[in-house]
Amino acid sequence: MFPNRPFPPRRPRIRENVNEAIRAREVRAVFPDGSVEVMPTMAAVRRAQELGLDLILIAPTAEPPVAKAMDYGQWQYEQKKKQHDAKKKQHVILVKELKFRPNTDDHDYDFKKNHAIRFLKEGNRVKAVVQFRGREIAHVDLGKKLLIRFAEDLVGIGQVEGQPRLEGRNAHVIISPVKAKDAPAKEKSEKPEKPKDAASHSIPPPQAQ
Repeated sequence: MFPNRPFPPRRPRIRENVNEAIRAREVRAVFPDGSVEVMPTMAAVRRAQELGLDLILIAPTAEPPVAKAMDYGQWQYEQKKKQHDAKKKQHVILVKELKFRPNTDDHDYDFKKNHAIRFLKEGNRVKAVVQFRGREIAHVDLGKKLLIRFAEDLVGIGQVEGQPRLEGRNAHVIISPVKAKDAPAKEKSEKPEKPKDAASHSIPPPQAQ
């Protein structure tokens, strides 16, 4: 058994930029009645405390710094709510990888194409990879044709980032989602009487190896 060790008492947590922790000599104090006054910081703190509130620094870089008399707990709640709402609006863009073989059959191809459509509509990028095994490396052109076909089938939903690239025994292409705001402009630019050929959106044909 270890002997009980006396632990030092916890120090009270210092609230930064609140009341006496405000280092500025004077502040532009904002009070609940709408009054705004430039005054010494300690005088503004006393006035806020007389109202049962805290003086919180809300614009430390202003000249002079701006402080507002309000309830600290309510202010903390509002700050956490703003951070939570900001995180909800953020969308993390992921790269979803789909793997093919040079001789991928139509059923497997369509299955993965539908996955790609879903990924792109969710706002993610898609990396289509063709893997060559053994002697399949001699048929790189088949893999690149498959990637070109894949990109053409996703026209209007995704846009290609560059041409197919061969790295080692893998060829790949990356497709990013089409922005919604770009879609109307694309529709307007197309002439109804002469629709554009889908081939104009495709990747340039691969160079001979």
